[in-house]
Amino acid sequence: MKINLIVIGKKMPDWIQTGIHHYQKQLPTQLNFSLITLEAQKRKGKNITQIKELEGKLIIKATKDSSLVIAFDEYGKQHTTKIIAQQLGNWQQNGENVSLIIGGADGLSEAVKSHADQLWGLSNLTLPHSMARLLAVEQLYRAHSLLTNHPYHRE
Repeated sequence: MKINLIVIGKKMPDWIQTGIHHYQKQLPTQLNFSLITLEAQKRKGKNITQIKELEGKLIIKATKDSSLVIAFDEYGKQHTTKIIAQQLGNWQQNGENVSLIIGGADGLSEAVKSHADQLWGLSNLTLPHSMARLLAVEQLYRAHSLLTNHPYHRE
């Protein structure tokens, strides 16, 4: 099993990096979690559609070894933490190689959305992309804690 969080853009505030690192360290090694950061496209001389298409090609290439691709999208289906924990348990049981995708500032190309097996929403709120990264990693850790009866998650 392997879980890749594939994101566009390398510049993140230090506190976001610290938070991601904190939860990343808490994840068990058998999840084989990796954060893959891809370069955001330069805006000069390009429109939003062109930027999303170029970033989309990078994302799709980064998912080549994945058996399941989930893209986070503002219109994607939102899940409870319990559902995410069930999904994580299924992924572990099936030995899935999962790619979770967070696009760039302009969102995801239609090609990425079509390439994804599932579209998930993180929140009805508009979130900065850096916060979405932190939230995704924290939810993976929380889902794992539910599966292992760790007291981190409380009802």
